[in-house]
Amino acid sequence: MVKLMKTYKYKLYKSDKTKHLHNQINIASGVYNHCIALHKRYYRMFGKSLHVFHLRVHINKLKKLNKYKYWKNLNSSAIEDVEDRIDRAYKLFFRNLKHGIKTAPPSFKKRIKYQSITFKQCGYKLLDGNKIRIRDKVYKYSKSRGIDGKIKTLTVKRDFLGDFYIYIVTDAIDAKPASRSGNIVGFDFGLKTFLTASDGDDIESPLFFYEYQKDVRKANRNLSKKKLGSNNRRKAKHNLARLHKRLADKRNDFHWKLADDLTDKYDVMCFENLNMKGMQALWGKKIGDLSFSSFIDKLKYVASIKEKTIVFIDRYEPSSKTCSVCGYIYKDLELKERSWRCPECETLHDRDRNASYNILRAGASALGLGDISPKPRQPQQLTLDLAIPA
Repeated sequence: MVKLMKTYKYKLYKSDKTKHLHNQINIASGVYNHCIALHKRYYRMFGKSLHVFHLRVHINKLKKLNKYKYWKNLNSSAIEDVEDRIDRAYKLFFRNLKHGIKTAPPSFKKRIKYQSITFKQCGYKLLDGNKIRIRDKVYKYSKSRGIDGKIKTLTVKRDFLGDFYIYIVTDAIDAKPASRSGNIVGFDFGLKTFLTASDGDDIESPLFFYEYQKDVRKANRNLSKKKLGSNNRRKAKHNLARLHKRLADKRNDFHWKLADDLTDKYDVMCFENLNMKGMQALWGKKIGDLSFSSFIDKLKYVASIKEKTIVFIDRYEPSSKTCSVCGYIYKDLELKERSWRCPECETLHDRDRNASYNILRAGASALGLGDISPKPRQPQQLTLDLAIPA
């Protein structure tokens, strides 16, 4: 069995002691920006990146000075995590630069936008019940479920509303294969239909943002009328943030439940590797509302636990333009055409359904699962001879 990491998320109860968590995250923000400044200065002077070991030694010396002695209020493991995070970011930046990939280097962050601190093996302790000690303060949290396995890291995160959450990462998951159904399916992403399935079991788009669109517009107008720096503007900001948080929670809930249902029903799922940034530039907020990329990440995670297979075909595969009956490629198909008739075999195709058939064939071909050559069929039917291992 394969060991996987699992993250438990709990909400901390609000109390007067949470101001200490705000203070620690603000200290981490100051350390982060100071390290970024050191990296930039070192690169200007020597033309190369600052090694994390030298950065760590320098930060430990600064903590002994009166000017920076308040950094000692933040646990050393949390400061080390900040240093490691910056080191990974700069290594990725220089690697991308070496391969000609244009990307921005790590930059400064405003204190209000710095949201979390991570403790590795010290600085916290889980107590009996629903209590946790972070440094010298004890906090209560909403313990909705037990924690299994050895704890690797603990992250304390705050959101724009001032709420705090703890994320506990453990190594407790054993990948256990679910029951095998022998089913394989091809999916085509869409706007009105979230997933068009090759077997006809489509998933409709929930469009959560459209549901709350009037409330979000009203909250935005209300915010724009408030005076900068006023208490009423702060309340209006929180009201808008609360709406967006509700939307995000609904979207995440839909994604997780759908990922669980699909992995129970199918053994192999085939998708097209789409250019999401290009789609978002074309259709804007509707793509952001559906969050295809976020859904795929969740589906990969659930599939890895249940030992199910996900296949991605190349984004340049003409899945919509290829006739799933005879293999003819209709090159003049435009994006606005939702259905088309094949000039060769006279089959009338629904654009998305036809694409799902071709995605299924291409995905099955990549796995070597049986005969995937086009076969004559009646309209809106598909016969594919696949041998799925039990």
